[in-house]
Amino acid sequence: MSAVPKEAENDRLRLLSANIQAGSSTRAYRDYVTRSWSHVLPNGKRINLDALAELASNYDLVGLQESDPGSLRSGFTNQADYLAERAHFPFWSHQPNRRISRIAGSGNALLSRVEPTELLDYALPGRIAGRGVLVANFGKGKKAWQLAITHLSLGVKSRQLQLGFLAELLSEAPRLVLMGDFNCDFDAPEMRALYRTTSLEPPAERVCTFPSWGPQRCLDHVLVGGFDVLDYKAVPAAGSDHLAVGVELRPK
Repeated sequence: MSAVPKEAENDRLRLLSANIQAGSSTRAYRDYVTRSWSHVLPNGKRINLDALAELASNYDLVGLQESDPGSLRSGFTNQADYLAERAHFPFWSHQPNRRISRIAGSGNALLSRVEPTELLDYALPGRIAGRGVLVANFGKGKKAWQLAITHLSLGVKSRQLQLGFLAELLSEAPRLVLMGDFNCDFDAPEMRALYRTTSLEPPAERVCTFPSWGPQRCLDHVLVGGFDVLDYKAVPAAGSDHLAVGVELRPK
């Protein structure tokens, strides 16, 4: 086997997409009832966040969904800031999308070892407000690429609107990654607009991520355009009800 050129190794990127459930721990369906207090109280979340930081430290870029920007349930801690500090990420950004008074908040976030050239955030359309996409641009010229982090709605009609918006927003990027919790499979009918309009391609294999204790549904994806996918796998995410998705990429 021939050795991989050093410059090719340096071009590799390790990315993680994780719905962290605001640091809560859910290990069975009954926990949604017996541990419902965790959605309003901070108890036990610090241990889960420390485990998430250890996982994230193995990656170059991490996209988070359901990251609390600072409310009662997170102990008024911005969880993206906490994870970036614990895992030694020099760059981070948070896009708060939904807040229930001071009790709970949720949003998308980016942790990065690479400095973005630009950060943008957009609200997504839908029947109920509170969904968004965080977009980061990296590199310049031929090395430029775009990363988008999102969390789509549960309803099909809202997802159709959101995916149509994303398809138009990301249509001009030749090298692109879209990651997040899509709340649908990568081959769901509403996903076709993405593949038709952007450089994104569906994953080569189906990786199920929900529920984390016995995955049966494939809801979390890292969609790629303009990169070779060297590794694609589900990864336990410190007690979240979703498994994370880890990938290794190399520019084509």
